[in-house]
Parts: sequence; structure tokens; C-alpha cells
Amino acid sequence: MKKRVIYIVGILSSLVTAILTIFGVVATNRLMYLKVKDPEVIIKRETVAKRFDKTWYEFVRKEELWIHSPNGYLLSAIYLKPLDTERTVIICHGVTENKINSIKYARLFERLGYNSVIYDHRRHGGSGGKTTSFGFYEKTDLQAIVHYIREVIGDNALLGIHGESMGAASTILYAGTYEDEADFYIVDCPFSDFTEQVLHVMRTVTPLRSTKVLRIANLFLKVRDGYTLNLVSPREVIKNVDKPMLFIHSLEDDFILPYMTLEMYEAKLGDKMLKVFDVGAHAKSYNENSKEYEETVVKFLDKYIYSKSRL
Repeated sequence: MKKRVIYIVGILSSLVTAILTIFGVVATNRLMYLKVKDPEVIIKRETVAKRFDKTWYEFVRKEELWIHSPNGYLLSAIYLKPLDTERTVIICHGVTENKINSIKYARLFERLGYNSVIYDHRRHGGSGGKTTSFGFYEKTDLQAIVHYIREVIGDNALLGIHGESMGAASTILYAGTYEDEADFYIVDCPFSDFTEQVLHVMRTVTPLRSTKVLRIANLFLKVRDGYTLNLVSPREVIKNVDKPMLFIHSLEDDFILPYMTLEMYEAKLGDKMLKVFDVGAHAKSYNENSKEYEETVVKFLDKYIYSKSRL
């Protein structure tokens, strides 16, 4: 009888272990290998919406860059130079997108007197990297790009960073973690804490509710990709950001909730500005409010950058 109990317990333990292993692998696969959008779909979408002008892109002065990431791969970037200036903005796209999605912001900054660097995050577009880490490794990639561009434009040229969604979270993580070389930041719909973001998405699209699920995911994520969800928390480093930052969100965003931007705005010390649009789904603030969006950027730059500029 005792042997039979031990045998049954062993089978049940093995079954539970197998189930947890399957769940852990599946859950982390959903994060690490999140499906990216087809590049042709992005080009068609942006062209139809008149945010991507193929003729302009073909004839604008530009330089293709391949920048080495400290994480061991090459980052695909394009330095767009429509203007005779060293002023530059690095633009960070959101998850599943690519650098073509950044063109609309490049055109905005062109109107404001800046050249732009657009690039693909790891595992997106033409960049290397096997997994998406939602800012953990992306912040180091951004550091490499910032350092490269600063070397090109010199210490006295204005350098800004614009990030959208995951790109915005990566921007904050970069600015709050490293000795930054940028002069200003614009972050559009960033999440403040990835654990909370995953919980929100999980509870929205699945029947799962318990935080115990994330403990399992964290264990497998640490083993498989070298980090845990709690290490991707812009909220924890925002207080370290000294340079001026413009926070943007929209009330209609139900993917990354607006409160995340509001709490980081409150926590940010020093020069800062907040703009919350009434209209616009996730990462659609510019698409739905392009004129007011640009006006907000101008006000931010006039107030915090040009009055103190080195140029």
C-alpha cells in the first residue's frame, strides 16, 4: 500500500512538473518570440495613411548604419539627413513595428529643424537578436546608438530621443540607467512597470488572474533569456533622469493605460511636461492629433531646450 501511494505521488508530481514546464515554456515563448508585423503591411498602412512618402524617402539624403550592440549583434539604422544641421533625434519604435513606423516622427522633426536616426529594435526589421525583452536589452542597444551618434555630431549638437510604447519604455530605462548623452526625451505611451503591464494584458485577453502565473513565467524567463519581469520597470529609474522629458499619452489607450504615464510624470524630477490627448488608441496620439502633437513638441522644446541650448 505504501509503495502504491509513493508511486501515485511520484506520478502526480511528474505530471504537475510537466504541466508547469509546458506552461512556462509557452508563456515565455509568447513574450520572447512575440510575432512582429510583416514589413510590407507596415509600409502599405503608413503609405495609405500618408505618413510614409515613398518618393521623399527614396531621394532624401541618408546613410545606412550598422551599429554593434553590446549584446552581440548588429542594429539596422538609417540616418536621415534632409537638413544641413547636426541637430538630431533618435526615434525608437514600438513592439512588433519597425523603423518605417518611425518615418512620421522623422518628418515631424524635420519640420522642427532636426535630422533623425530611425532603427530597428532587436529581433525586429533588419536588426539581429533572437528575442524581444521589452526594454531590458533594448536599453543597452539604445545606449550604443546614442553613443555612436554623439560621436558623429559632436558634444555641442542637440540630441534628442523620441520613443513610442516599448520604445518609450526603453528610452526611460536607458535615460535612468546609464550616463546619458542626450539633451531631451519625448516618451509616448510608455508602460511604467512590465509586470503590471503583463498582468493587465493577461487579465484582459485570458481567464488567468493570479500573480502566481508570473512567478512561473519569471523562473523560465530568467533561465531562458537572463532577466525577470521586475527588472523591466521604468518607474524604478525615472527619478534618475535629469534631462527634460515630455510625456504623451491618450485617454482612449486601453492597452497601456494612461495612469502609467501619469505616475511617471509625477515621479520625474526637474524639467518635464505632460500632454494627455482625449482621442487616440494605443500609439495613435500622433495619428489622431498630429497638429496638436507637433505644437506640444514645439512648446516643450521652446520652454526647456532652446532657452538653455548650447547652440
